[in-house]
Amino acid sequence: MKNLFIMGNPDCGKTTVVVGLALKLKEAGYKVGYFKPVDNGRKTATGKVPGGDAVLLKDALGMEAPLGLISPAKTGPSYLGIFDQDYNLQQIKSAFKEISSDYDVMLVEGAIFPYALSSVGMDSVSLARELDSMVVNVVKVENDFSLDLAIMYNNYVVCRQAQAAGTIFVNVPRALQAKVEGVFRPALADAGYKTLGIIPNRPELSSPTVAEYQERLGGELLVGHDNMDRLVEDVVVGAMTMDSALTYLRRAANKAVILGGDRADLALAALETHTSVLVLTGGLYPDVKVLAKAGEKGVPVILTYQDTYTVIEMLSQVHRHLKPNDKIGIAIARENFEQYCDYHAIIEILGL
Repeated sequence: MKNLFIMGNPDCGKTTVVVGLALKLKEAGYKVGYFKPVDNGRKTATGKVPGGDAVLLKDALGMEAPLGLISPAKTGPSYLGIFDQDYNLQQIKSAFKEISSDYDVMLVEGAIFPYALSSVGMDSVSLARELDSMVVNVVKVENDFSLDLAIMYNNYVVCRQAQAAGTIFVNVPRALQAKVEGVFRPALADAGYKTLGIIPNRPELSSPTVAEYQERLGGELLVGHDNMDRLVEDVVVGAMTMDSALTYLRRAANKAVILGGDRADLALAALETHTSVLVLTGGLYPDVKVLAKAGEKGVPVILTYQDTYTVIEMLSQVHRHLKPNDKIGIAIARENFEQYCDYHAIIEILGL
């Protein structure tokens, strides 16, 4: 049995990489299993934990193992004094041994951050070493520092005497695609590491939905129940004057507009542009004209009692999460892997 440990930072796209690789390996005839040693779920305002990576992969791969075995340890940002290192490490290794016996390949997904649980010796690289896994770094490309991050993580893997398989660059903006191919790839090779994929940005996978915004805020949905799957590619705060409002609002497409419920003028202006959702803050119900226009345009309106600053902070933590019923997203993840990743190099690394 061979296994890969896929690690990366939040919103880097490591779960979509796991989905694409898992489905490709499965189609090639291999028995593929999934394992997430530590789930660092963050609760939403509604009390739910977003993500559900174990649920997603269990469904995608048709795994029969219970979720408690696929993802045996749970923790959070205030884990010190609560998280029992010896108990959880034993639990993780026992679950992995039991679940991996049925598969040719195990794909292991790291926690929310590669460094999470470092103080108890259970960060991603430590766990990869414990599970005898080769490590794939998934790096979201934002600028030249993304290359530095890739090299640093690979260096760290090697320094910790784990096995570095290589890096997959994801969510690459169109303006940086040539640079990642022509500069990042050779620089990474010069550092002694492989580039296993360069996946361009696709809003269908990188942008959260209106439903994910509402889940995070726990707000009241006033209209637009049928369009909660709309993508949110940008956020605009309605703090401008009406004279400059349309200029700002027209610059961003598929956006969330955050404003007070008493700003009917701005809300109506936003509804005349490409707006995915209106988020009304402060618990102020909008003018009936706003709800009528939003209903006519099919734009969801979410009412929340938090202030604007708090809402912005909360929404900055919302990331796109694939779910089992997201057939389009899963298909895109599969397509991205096949088209932009070096599947044959991964097969060679695994020795399959």
